[in-house]
Amino acid sequence: MVFLFFSKIYFPLFVLLFVYILIAVRRIGRVRVKPWKVMFIGAVTVLLTGQITPAEAVRAVNFDVILFLFGMFIVGEAFGASGFMNHFSFRFFRRAKNFDQLLFYIIFSTGLLSPFFINDTMVIVATPMLIILGRKLGFSPKPLLLAMAFAVTTGSVFSPIGNPQNLLVALNGGIQNPFVTFFRYLTIPTLLNLFAVFVFVKLYYRKSLQQLQMESVSEEIKDKPLAKLSAISFYLTFILIIFKVFTVILGFGDQFRLTYIALLACLPIIIFSPKRWQVLRHIDWRTLVFFPSLFILMQSVWNTGVFQEMVRHFNVGSIPTILFLSTGTSQFISNVPFVSLYLPLLLHINAEAKALTALAAGSTIAGNLMILGAASNIIILQNAEKKGEIITFWDFSKVGIPLTAVQLFVYWLFLY
Repeated sequence: MVFLFFSKIYFPLFVLLFVYILIAVRRIGRVRVKPWKVMFIGAVTVLLTGQITPAEAVRAVNFDVILFLFGMFIVGEAFGASGFMNHFSFRFFRRAKNFDQLLFYIIFSTGLLSPFFINDTMVIVATPMLIILGRKLGFSPKPLLLAMAFAVTTGSVFSPIGNPQNLLVALNGGIQNPFVTFFRYLTIPTLLNLFAVFVFVKLYYRKSLQQLQMESVSEEIKDKPLAKLSAISFYLTFILIIFKVFTVILGFGDQFRLTYIALLACLPIIIFSPKRWQVLRHIDWRTLVFFPSLFILMQSVWNTGVFQEMVRHFNVGSIPTILFLSTGTSQFISNVPFVSLYLPLLLHINAEAKALTALAAGSTIAGNLMILGAASNIIILQNAEKKGEIITFWDFSKVGIPLTAVQLFVYWLFLY
């Protein structure tokens, strides 16, 4: 009887542990594990066993996040399918004279774009591009992929639309002007931490090829009409972000939700491109299944009360506590579910904006510690494996662990 009692209470935790073990090992015998499938099975399991009701499951899904991802994935797919991203990226990268300069350009270009085009979108577009670049230059693209992984995670910190967990904080945290607030507290430490990415990746790959034959790097635009529409969506995103800031200043920011930025930005492609159905067919539907499944599974974990009991001995509103817990716990339940669990605790104590941005920063930088800390890392793994490039747990962690320690210290200095 006691065993049955505990197994019922902790069953969602057992499911969660099983899901993350499978995602970590990524293979059972000859069967390759797909993270989105495992997460979906986990969500279905807690539903079928009554750990969460269908009504609760529907309420658990943050549809603003899903719609935002949907819109940005459309823009990202158009970037890739048209050749827009590859063409202009390669023209920019040709300025590099050696490996260090190329690394610097990749880190700061992807890192400074991810705050505006969400890190998951960036890695979907940039992963195949960097694999092509590495192969054209005649060396393994692994250091380029790792640099990009750390850069998009780091760069996405200082924007409320840089990643799904920041979006959760911005949408549900009651922050009056999320863009201004995030930029105010997080821009300078994030720029410093992007430079830290360069230092650590360069340190571990210092023996890589130094002189590059960049004249061999070029990529033509594949579809000029679609590339033009992609460019319109690109500029429209920035215009809408500025518009959002002004709506808040003028007092009607609640009427223009962050989700509208992504949905409006993708409209030129949906309305005017004859290849709209091709674009829609090839967007990352796996991630759009992964996130609702994740929300449902994490709601069932929340319902057990175990997480609340675990953190009740901590000062949940303290900046060091937020940074420590968000980075550590996100390794086990990923950053988006951690934020969905921790944010209600901060709202309950009426935490100030600085604490909310600390939650965004810590949970995001957690993605740099280990490979399971962020969904964007999983996307890179999946897309790289399709192209025959394998990034192991150790490849990631040997750079990520010391890098994350330094980055957390920097955010602590600026937020404490």
